[in-house]
Amino acid sequence: MGKPKPKLVKPTLDKDLDKIAHVEEAAQHVSRGFAPLGIALIFMVFATVFAGALAMDRPGAWIIVAAAAIGAYMAMNIGANDVTNNVGPAVGSRAMTMGVALAIAVVFETAGALIAGGDVVSTISRGIVDPDKMANADTFIWAMMASLLSSALWINLATWIGAPVSTTHAVVGGVLGAGVAAAGLSAVDWGVMGGIAASWVVSPVLGGVIAALFLAFIKEFIIYREDKLSAARRWVPVLIGIMIGSFIAYLALKGLNKIVSISLAQASLIGLVFGLLSWWLSVPLIRRQSRGLENRNQSLRKLFQLPLIFSAAMLSFAHGANDVANAIGPLSAIVHAAQDHEVAGQVTVPLWVMVIGAVGISLGLLLFGPRLIRLVGEQVTKLNPMRAFCVSLSAAITVIVASALGLPVSSTHIAVGAVFGVGFFREWYTRNSKRRMEYMRSKAERFVIEPKPERNPEEIRRRYLVRRSHFMTIVAAWIITVPASAGLAAVLYWVMSLIAL
Repeated sequence: MGKPKPKLVKPTLDKDLDKIAHVEEAAQHVSRGFAPLGIALIFMVFATVFAGALAMDRPGAWIIVAAAAIGAYMAMNIGANDVTNNVGPAVGSRAMTMGVALAIAVVFETAGALIAGGDVVSTISRGIVDPDKMANADTFIWAMMASLLSSALWINLATWIGAPVSTTHAVVGGVLGAGVAAAGLSAVDWGVMGGIAASWVVSPVLGGVIAALFLAFIKEFIIYREDKLSAARRWVPVLIGIMIGSFIAYLALKGLNKIVSISLAQASLIGLVFGLLSWWLSVPLIRRQSRGLENRNQSLRKLFQLPLIFSAAMLSFAHGANDVANAIGPLSAIVHAAQDHEVAGQVTVPLWVMVIGAVGISLGLLLFGPRLIRLVGEQVTKLNPMRAFCVSLSAAITVIVASALGLPVSSTHIAVGAVFGVGFFREWYTRNSKRRMEYMRSKAERFVIEPKPERNPEEIRRRYLVRRSHFMTIVAAWIITVPASAGLAAVLYWVMSLIAL
C-alpha cells in the first residue's frame, strides 16, 4: 500500500487566516463606547484654548483659533489612519502586542515630528497651486482652511470604513479643490498633479514587488531548506544589514535632511556603512539566538522578531518627521497669513503648532488606531514575522528607489501594497514552486501524513490567501481620495466664502 500523496496547495483562506469573526469582534470591542470620541473632543478644545491664549492679542486671532481646532482634528485622523501601516505588520505577525506597538509608535512618531519635522514647511502641498495666483491673504486663508477640513473629513470617513489611505494625497486633493475654487484652473501645476497621479500606481506596485522578492528569497534560501537554522545563520544577518542600512538611508534622506542637507548619494553611503556594521554585529547575535532551537519554521520566526520591532520604531520616526507636515503645513500657512496679511510659499512653523500636530497624531493612534492596525496586520492576509519583515523592509527600500528615480510615492500605498504583494506572491508560490513541492514530498516520505478530504474545485477557486473584499475596498478608496477631497474642499471654500462676506 503506497503512501498518500502530499497535498501541495493551500486551498483555502480559512487555513491561513485566524477566524475573522474573532478579529472583527475585537475591533468592535476597541471602538465600543464614546470615551475615545470624548477624549478627542477634549483635545480639540484644549488645542483651541491653547491657540487662543497665544494669539489673543494678535491680528486674526479667531481665525487662528478655528484653524487650530481643525488642525488638531486633522492630526488625530492622520494618527488613526496613516500611522497604522508602520506597526500593523509587526502586530499581525505577533512580533509585538498591540500595547507595545502603540507605545513604540507614539514615542517615535512624537520624536520624529518634534526632532526632524522641519522648522520650515511648504504651505502649498508639493507645489500644486501657485500662491501668487491667490487674490489676497483672506482668499488664501479660506482656501487653506477648506483644504485642511476636507482632507480631515475624508480621512475620517476612510478610517470609519476601514480603508488605509494616503493622507498626503488627501491634502493634495484638498489644496487642489480649494485652489481651483479660489483662483481657477490656471493656478494648478498640472504637471505636478500628473506625477502625483502616477504615484497611485507606482507606490503600491513597487512596494509589492520588492516585498515579494524578499519573501521569495527567504522561502528559497531559508524556509524550504533541510537545515533551516544553518541557512538562517548565513542569511538572516545579511537581511538585517540590508534592513538597517536601508532604514538609516531612509531616515537620513527623509528625516534628518530637514535639519542638515543630505544628498541621495550621501544618504546611500551612510546607509551602506551602517548596513555593513549591522551585518557584522548580527552574525554572532543570530548564532547565539539560534542555539538550542529546533529545525522548524517556528524557530525562524523568533529570529525575525527583534528586527521587526526595530523597523516599526524607525518607520514611525520617519513618518512623524514627514507626515506631520500634512497637519501643520496648512495650519502654519493660515497662522502666517492671518498675522502678517501676506501669502508665502514657505513659512516658519511655530512651536505650538508643531506640538499640536505631534500630540494629535499620537492621540489619534491611541484612540482610533487599533482597528486599522488589525486590518492591515491580520485581515488582508496572514502575516508571520518573516512576511512582516519583508513588508517593513520594502517600505524603506521603495522610498530610496523612488527618490533615486525622482518619483513621488505614498508611504501608505507602499506599506499596504507590500502586504498585498506578500499575499499574492504566496498564492502563486504555493501552487508553482518546485522547491516547495520537493520539500513537501521529502517531508511526506519521513512522516505519515493523513490525507485531507477532497474539496469542491469551485470552492478552491473562490478562496484565496488575500481577502478580495478588503483589496477592492482599499483600492477604490485610493482612487477616489484626491477627487473626493478636492470636491469637498471646493464646496467648503464656497460655503466659507459666503459666510465671510
